[in-house]
Amino acid sequence: MTRPDMPVEDIIGYPVTTLTRAQVRDRVKAWLSETGPARIFACANPHSLHVAESDPAFQRALREADLLTPDGIGIVIGSKWLKGQIRDRITGHDVFEDTCDLLNETGGSVFFLGSTEHVLAEIKQRLPQDWPNMRLAGTYSPPFRPEFSDDDNDAMIAAVNASNADVLWVGMTAPKQEKWIAQNADRLNVRFIGAIGAVFDFYAGTVPRSPAVFQKLGMEWLPRLMRQPKRLWRRNFVSNPSFLARVARARLRGSR
Repeated sequence: MTRPDMPVEDIIGYPVTTLTRAQVRDRVKAWLSETGPARIFACANPHSLHVAESDPAFQRALREADLLTPDGIGIVIGSKWLKGQIRDRITGHDVFEDTCDLLNETGGSVFFLGSTEHVLAEIKQRLPQDWPNMRLAGTYSPPFRPEFSDDDNDAMIAAVNASNADVLWVGMTAPKQEKWIAQNADRLNVRFIGAIGAVFDFYAGTVPRSPAVFQKLGMEWLPRLMRQPKRLWRRNFVSNPSFLARVARARLRGSR
């Protein structure tokens, strides 16, 4: 699998970047200085790739993203099994922090689309403390419903475009956020769009992120599973084994 502008590795049919975190930061920095269509960032983890197999629109959104990072220790393991080059996770939180650092250096601006008014209020309060030179262009909490109407979409797009933001962060949970971005990116006047889901809650402090030691060990999932077993058990005990089984089959095919 090849991409003309992004070094990638084929992980069961998905073009996951082989760039390091520092290289991803440099690539985003270059994109922020360019004109043209918005660049799209999404995360690949075993659960998202499992879900995408039964959701063609989600599958296309992940495959067509300009940047798809290995957000999940299962992706790293899968790459090793396939004798690939990916050795470290690059999470949505990593790209969020690095991009905000870049915007802070240049006085750029950001828009948050998604989540609740409470979470967005917490983000508004914290953001100037962490990145005082970055402009918060705006926030928007969309209606909580399975599908947005044309009027809903028009209102969200109008709010983003009126803000003149450089970067748009979308937090609607997967796969809704990725599909929404793919469907509407050509109407959004921003330079970079990131689907970062739970990062809204992590950054706002409404949901605690797993301790650093678990992050470094690639076990960030464990404390989250213990806190929310009903919500996350399927992800860890169905999606992850299914993903690794598909990787194992791909390895066997490649060794023949």
